[in-house]
Amino acid sequence: MRFLLTASAELPACLDMTKIGMLGTLASLLLAPVGSADWFQFRGPEGQGVSMAKNIPLKWGLERGVAWKKKLPGKGWSSPVIGEGKVVMTVARQEGEEVSLGVVALNVESGELVWKQDLFSPGAAEVRKRHSKNGLASATPYLEAGVAYVHFGHMGTAALRLSDGEVIWKQVFKYPPVHGTGSSPVVVDGKLIFNADGASDPVIVALDQKKGEVVWKTPREQKVKKTFSFGTPLVIEVDGRTQVISQASGKVAAYDPADGKELWKVLYGEGYSVVPRPVYANDTLYVATGFDRSSLLAIRPAGAEGDVTASHVVFKEDRYIPKTPSFVEKAGYLYLVDDTGSLTCRDGKSGKLQWRKKIPGNFSSSPVLIGNKLYLATEDGVVYVTEVSPSGVEILFELEMDERIFASPALIDGALFLRSEENLWKIGG
Repeated sequence: MRFLLTASAELPACLDMTKIGMLGTLASLLLAPVGSADWFQFRGPEGQGVSMAKNIPLKWGLERGVAWKKKLPGKGWSSPVIGEGKVVMTVARQEGEEVSLGVVALNVESGELVWKQDLFSPGAAEVRKRHSKNGLASATPYLEAGVAYVHFGHMGTAALRLSDGEVIWKQVFKYPPVHGTGSSPVVVDGKLIFNADGASDPVIVALDQKKGEVVWKTPREQKVKKTFSFGTPLVIEVDGRTQVISQASGKVAAYDPADGKELWKVLYGEGYSVVPRPVYANDTLYVATGFDRSSLLAIRPAGAEGDVTASHVVFKEDRYIPKTPSFVEKAGYLYLVDDTGSLTCRDGKSGKLQWRKKIPGNFSSSPVLIGNKLYLATEDGVVYVTEVSPSGVEILFELEMDERIFASPALIDGALFLRSEENLWKIGG
C-alpha cells in the first residue's frame, strides 16, 4: 500500500544496462503490501516530512535515551528509510582513486548489520567535481513491496531484494553532473522516476520498475543559464489524475507517469540548483525556487494545462525561503527553516509571515513534524526540538551530537533515527 497525495521504449545510447536474473522474484514481491508505519521514502510516507508516529522522544543525551549508535561502513548524506524491520541507506567509500558505492541494511531493533551490497565503482573523474557539502551517496532510497531502489545519479541506479540485498537489476543513466548528485527517486504506476538535471540537456526519467529499462525521458526545454538542479519528484492526484510534480532550473511542471507528457508548468526565471521537495496541501502546491535567491510559490494545480504562470500562482514570497531544506505544512500553515537558520511560519493561503525566530547554525537537513513538535538538525550536528503553532515557537530541547548532520530524520513509533556523517543513531525505542 502506498500513499498518494490528493486534492480531492527504445534504450538510449547513454544507457549501460546490467540485468540480473531476478525478474520473476521481483514480480511476485511487487504484490506484497508495505506497512503504513514504514518510513519508506525521502521525508516519510507521504514525502512531506510529517509523521503520525507515537511516543517520539523529546529529550535524550549522547548516551541517555539512545537505543543504539552504529558506525556505518561508508559515508553519505542519504536519509535513512525503514521497512520490513530494516533501516536502509546508501554509502560510499573512497580510498585514493578507488571508489565504491553501495547500500546497507541494519536491523531496526538491534542496529546490527543485516546485509551490505557494493554496486558501482565509478572512476575518479566521475566523482571529483562535486560541491564541498555534497557526498557520493546523497539520494535517499525508496522501498516498495520487498524491494529497495537506490540511486547515485549519473553513477548508477539499482533494485535490490530487501530481505537479503540480492541485486535484481542495476544500470547507469549517464548525464553531466554539476556539484554531484542529490535527486531521490519515486515509484509510481510500475515506474521508478528521477530527475537528471545536469550541466546540459536536463531531463526527467522513468525506468521500468521490474527491469530497470528506460520507459520514457522528457526534456525540460526551458531556457535557463544554469540547468543543474537536485529536486525530488512528488506524486499527487489532481482532478482524479495522477501527476508527478518535478522541479528543475527555471520551472516546476507536472508530468503524466504513463508517458512523461508535460501537463502544465509554472516558470520562475533563472532559479537553479533547486533542492527542497514540493509540499502539497489544501489543493495547493508549494515550491521553493532555489538559488540565487529562493522564492516561495503557491500554485493551484486544479484545472491547469500548459503554461499557467500567469493564472495559477496564488502568491510569491521572497524572504527567509530555504534553498536546501524542505519544509512542512500543518492545518493551513507552513513551517520553514532556511539555510542560515531563520525558522518561520507562514499562512498557507496568503503567504503572510506569522513569525520568525533565528536558530543558531546552518541547515541542509529537512525538518520533520510530529503533532506540534518540529525536529531540526544543523549541519554542525546540533539537534533542536521545538513546539510550533501559528502564534509562535518555543525551543524545548537542544543537543550537540558532536557530528555533522546533513541527512533528514526518519521516524517510526517510539523511535527517531538520525544519520550523521559516519553513524546512525536510534533515539528511543
